Amino acid sequence: MAGTLRIGLTGGIGSGKSEVSRLFAEHAAPIIDTDVIARELVQPGQPALEEIVSAFGQGVLDARGQLDRAALRERVFSDPAQRRRLEAILHPRIRRRALELAAGANAPYCVLVIPLLAETGNDYPLDRVLVVDAPEDLQLQRVQARDDLTPAQARAILDSQAGREQRLAIADDVIVNNGGLERLREAVSALDRRYRELAAASPRA
Repeated sequence: MAGTLRIGLTGGIGSGKSEVSRLFAEHAAPIIDTDVIARELVQPGQPALEEIVSAFGQGVLDARGQLDRAALRERVFSDPAQRRRLEAILHPRIRRRALELAAGANAPYCVLVIPLLAETGNDYPLDRVLVVDAPEDLQLQRVQARDDLTPAQARAILDSQAGREQRLAIADDVIVNNGGLERLREAVSALDRRYRELAAASPRA
C-alpha cells in the first residue's frame, strides 16, 4: 500500500517499547524492529560483521565465529569514539533495510521500532513519532529486574541514552507507561484508531 504511514516508535531502556509494539501487532500493524534488523546484519557471513571485525578485532567474535555482543559492548560502551565507529557501520545498513520493509508494508500504517531515534538525529522519514515514556526510577527498576543488573549498571545505560526531555521533544504522540497492561492496551487501541484515520485521510492513501 503506497499510502502506508510510517510511525516511529521510540523510548528509553525499560520504558516498555517491546510491549507496546506487541500490542500494535495485535492490531495487525506491521512491526519493523531495528534491533531485530541489527541482529540479522551481524550474522556470520554478513558484510557488516566482517567490517566490525576489521574495525574492532577478532576479540569481538566467540568460539563459533559469531558476534560476542558482551565483548563488543564492553569495547564501545565507555568510549564515545568507538561507539560512533560502530554506529557508522551499522546505522546506515539498519536504516536502509528498515525503509525497504516499510516500503513493502501492505497496511494503513506500520510501526518502526527505533530505540535510538532521538540519539541518531531523527534521520528516518517518518510521518509520526510515538514516544513510550516512563519515570526514570521505574525504568531503572524494570531494567535491573529484566537484565539482572546492579543499580550502577542500569544507571550507566540510562545515562548513555538521550534524556526524557530530548525524546519528548521529537514526539507527536506519547504513551506514558506507568500503569498496568490494560491501561497500555487502551492507549495502543486509541492510537491504532487514530493512525487508521490519519492513513485514510492521507493524500498518499
